[in-house]
Amino acid sequence: MTQPNAAQGSAPAPASPQRDQEEEAVHRALESYYRAGTPPWDTGVTPPELVDLVEGRNALPPGRALELGCGTGTNAVYLARHDWEVAAVDLIDTAVDLAREKVAAAGVAVRVRHGDATRLDELDVPGPFDLFFDLSCFCGIPLHRRDAYAAGLTHRAAPGALLLMFGYGPEPLDNPTTEIASWAAGVTADEVRARFPGWALVDVTPGTNAVPTFWFTLRRDA
Repeated sequence: MTQPNAAQGSAPAPASPQRDQEEEAVHRALESYYRAGTPPWDTGVTPPELVDLVEGRNALPPGRALELGCGTGTNAVYLARHDWEVAAVDLIDTAVDLAREKVAAAGVAVRVRHGDATRLDELDVPGPFDLFFDLSCFCGIPLHRRDAYAAGLTHRAAPGALLLMFGYGPEPLDNPTTEIASWAAGVTADEVRARFPGWALVDVTPGTNAVPTFWFTLRRDA
């Protein structure tokens, strides 16, 4: 593991928040994926949906971005390489260590924070942000913590900010962790509309996975 530096973010981690039984189950399940070396959301390849947003015909101008559930840092590094000022958050310490190593190897400036995406007030990510990116984070959050996630983003969103979010639909996933209620529930467009007041759901595009998945694009009211 590399030592923290200014690019990686050297602020001490806050004390671990009190988590309930389902939050602990999610934490254990996520840790198990990293122990196995096979987190399905962390392919090492930036998804084309984000590439199009950054480099496509209607590309956003570089600004400030926050990635929720950054994993090993692939997409945070990609954004930084394209002149974005980037902060990134992940719940799992192994993922954070790997992300910091990747940031250092790439020679880019990304503030990587170890913490809970539903408790952003405990982390040094004040915003405002022009872009939020979420690759399978929200859909894995326990249902009773999702409003806190949305409130944290809303509080940090610049007028007109975008949220690009990938999530699994409400079909049970064919793996041993389907007993986690939030993972079985997935996420729907109706839920996104309800949980993000002050945002407009401007696009829903089905993913190409074997199970139902979606790309949601939301815009914060000006």
